[in-house]
Order: sequence, then C-alpha cells, then structure tokens
Amino acid sequence: MELALQAKGITKRFPGVLANDHVNFGLVQGEIHALLGENGAGKSTLMNILYGLYQPDEGQIFVDGVELQFASPHDAIKHGIGMVHQHFMLVPPLTVTENIILGQESTSINGRPASQLSILQRRKAAQRIRDLSHQYKLDVDPEAYVRDLPVGAQQRVEIVKALYRSADLLILDEPTAVLTPQEADDLFIIMRGLAKQGKSIVFITHKLREVFAVADTISVMRAGKMVGTVSPAEATSESLAALMVGREVILQVDKTAAHPGQPILTVTSLHVRDDRQHMAVNDVSFDVRSGEILGIAGVQGNGQSELTEALTGLRHVHSGKVAILDTDTTHVMPREIIEVGVAHIPEDRQKHGLVLSFPVRDNLALCTYYRSPFAQGIEVKYPVLERNAEELINTFDIRTPSAETPVGSLSGGNQQKVIVARELTRAVKLVIANQPTRGLDVGSIEFIHKRIVQARERGAAVLLISAELDEIMSLSDRIAVMYKGSILDIVDARTATREQLGLLMAGVKAQK
Repeated sequence: MELALQAKGITKRFPGVLANDHVNFGLVQGEIHALLGENGAGKSTLMNILYGLYQPDEGQIFVDGVELQFASPHDAIKHGIGMVHQHFMLVPPLTVTENIILGQESTSINGRPASQLSILQRRKAAQRIRDLSHQYKLDVDPEAYVRDLPVGAQQRVEIVKALYRSADLLILDEPTAVLTPQEADDLFIIMRGLAKQGKSIVFITHKLREVFAVADTISVMRAGKMVGTVSPAEATSESLAALMVGREVILQVDKTAAHPGQPILTVTSLHVRDDRQHMAVNDVSFDVRSGEILGIAGVQGNGQSELTEALTGLRHVHSGKVAILDTDTTHVMPREIIEVGVAHIPEDRQKHGLVLSFPVRDNLALCTYYRSPFAQGIEVKYPVLERNAEELINTFDIRTPSAETPVGSLSGGNQQKVIVARELTRAVKLVIANQPTRGLDVGSIEFIHKRIVQARERGAAVLLISAELDEIMSLSDRIAVMYKGSILDIVDARTATREQLGLLMAGVKAQK
C-alpha cells in the first residue's frame, strides 16, 4: 500500500504537557483514516504539526515518501495538504468565491494577488469553483454570500477551498460537531466520493458511531500516544472505547422507565434577546416534571444558550414567565435560583461555573460555602471544606495535585468534573445541565450519565441541553427540538428516531 503521508516518532512538548509522545501515523493513498480520541488525547496537536501550525520537537514527516519540514501552513498547502478546521475560517460578508481566493497571493490566478483580480479573473475563479463543486458533488454556489449559507454548506465551502488549492490530502477536524444527522450523512457521502477520486482523508472525531459509518482505517490516541490502529471489521464500539480510556466502558445508559410527577419547571411564552438584541428565544413554552429528563436537541446556536442563561438568572428575560414549583423566578438573581433548589451545569464552565483563581476546594462548595456545615455565622470551617473536597475529588476522579490547586490550572475536562461534582451531589429539585459531558473522556461520560439518571430517580426534574444527539437520545424521557429560537416539537424519546430529530433540527416539521 502506497502511503500518501507518514509521520514517524512525532513528539511535541508544551510547558508541563507531553502532547505527542513518539507518535507514528500512516495514511494510505485514497483512504479515509479516522483518528479517534478524547479531548486532550493529542490528535489535534498531531494534525496541527502535519499542517505546519506547530513544529515537532522530534520526529519526521514524509509526503509521498519524501521527507519534508513544514515551517507554516503555506508549506503544507504547497505540498498538497489541506485542513478544514472545526471552527470555519470564513468571512461571512464575503461571497464564496471571495472567501476561497482570499489570501492566496502566491497561488492566485496568473500570479496576481486575489485583491487585484479583475472582474474577468474573478469569473474564471468562480468557474473553477463550479467545476470543482460539480466534480466532487459538493453543491457550492460561488456567488452566494457565506452569511446566507447554512452550516453544512459553509463546511462544503471549506472543502472546496482546500481543493481549489490543489489539496490531495484533507484533514477534517471534528467536521460533524455543528451538523444535523442528515448533514453529517451528506458529508460522509462527499468524503467517500473524494476518496474514490484519489483524495486521502484524515477524519478527526470522538464519536464512535461515525467511524464505523465512513472510515477505512481507525487509529486511537490516548494521553499523547498512538495506542492502536484497526480496521472497522476488527473493532467494536466497546473495544474502541476501551482503547480510548484504558479500561472497559459501559456505553449504554442504564435507566428504568420514567414516572413523572408534578411540574417542577414551567416556562410560558418566553422571549429572550441575545447580546446583539436579536430575539434568540421566541415564544418558548414547556415544562419539566419531577422524575423525568427533558432533553433539548438542536444544532448549536439556535437559542439554547440564551434559554439556559434566562432560566438560571444569567440573562434578562424580555417577556414571558419562568416558575420553579410555586416560585416565580423570571427576574430573580442566580443566588435566589440556587436557593429554591436548582443545580446548574453551565455551557461556559470558566465564565459561569468556576472562579479560576480559587482553589479546587472552594470551587467544590461555591453554592453552599456560606451555609452549614461549611460555615457557622461568618466563620468558614475550612477542615469541613477540605474533607468535602477530598471526598468529591476521589468520587469523581478529579485529576488535581491537591485540593489547594487553583482550579484554573486544571485541564478543561477536570474543570468540568469539579462543576458536575458540586452540582450533582447537592439535594436539588431541578438540574439544568448544558453540555454536561463536554471535554470529558468516555469513562467520565459514563459516570456523569449515571449521576444524571440518579438525580432523576431521586425525583429531581432534569433539563438536559446537549449538542450530542446520541446523549440526548440515550438519557432523555422526552425530547424538545429547538430551531431558530423556537421549539418545533416535543416527542417521546422511546419512539423518536435520529431521522425524525435530524429533520426537526433542520427546521422541517412533519405534518400530523
């Protein structure tokens, strides 16, 4: 088998972190090679080295058998390597053509910078984009403005941009993170078409289902090392999860049938504006009952963040009403919402969940440090705080040098564990969990899911907001789908399908 790309002994160190530890990786010509691993496993660091964004401390890179050194992405592009980043590198007010030719001063038409191209030359560029779009079935309109394109179409623009620069090897970094299931399936069809025409693809992901859907080869990284390379036929979801985590993992959420009680959270005709004063939540009504999990699905950016912030007192409510049991909490402060029995796992853990300069010990008691048993009057009982911290650190496997370590120095995943440990071990009536497992490894996800189910079984109401459709489907008892600030439908999780939810996430509601 001819290797389009080979990495040998790649090592990369950052202060206090060995991100890549003598990693070997090979990409066969015309294959889709999935690189699997949890956040912090080192896969993005490796790809950034292969794309010239980082330089390795040790190791060699070969393209078509020739050893090369990349001082910048320009060098990688020159040798046929293109990268589509998880966060798109597009300028919304510009057209597709303008975005694709932007910054190509050394490779633009007839050697002239893109900024100086005549109308005729821009038309030639647009025609080439049409030709590439047709050849690879990418369905991209060169004249469209990027701001008007849905997320899936913007991703196709990024792929065309790489192909326009003559890329034979594509690195796709978490490409499905912002896509509906249907858009993800469309992307997989495009990827297979590219591979059939000789392109080689590295597909970075942490979603087990996706690697079986599209990959020819699967490599797994853990803690900066390459721990295994297998074919899909040789692997199972369980075996890949074990490679990722280093132990056996139970992937299915084990929960009994729900027995919902009285409504705990009631939301009525809620309207909330975003930071630009646009209506991000538009006439939303629902309730969450004790003993049930209501999941809110949707592509990120459809009002979920503003809804969560409004429910937890972090954002002003424009109109409508929020009630927790018999208490109107529409316009109250976050402290008062905590006091009525609400646990909140925020989407932005550093902004809304932690005091980064405080030690882990204090962050684990942020909601209750002023109450017994942590305080008596104005006196804080530090021995009690320390015992609580040690217990939660052990129970939730929080990786920290000590309870005195500033929480800001922990990894993102361990910061998330601090919040989850604090919120899910309190006696609460309502849990509002926004992206509760973001940044966690498969084993930690398993543990957090159990804790969420336990809260539900203790009689708490749980509102779960997640961009991971698998998480929503496995945990929820009912599923609401948000699209452009509104709830299109609420369905029974026992009968909901990925296809049904995917259509709702795209704004398509079936006629009843």
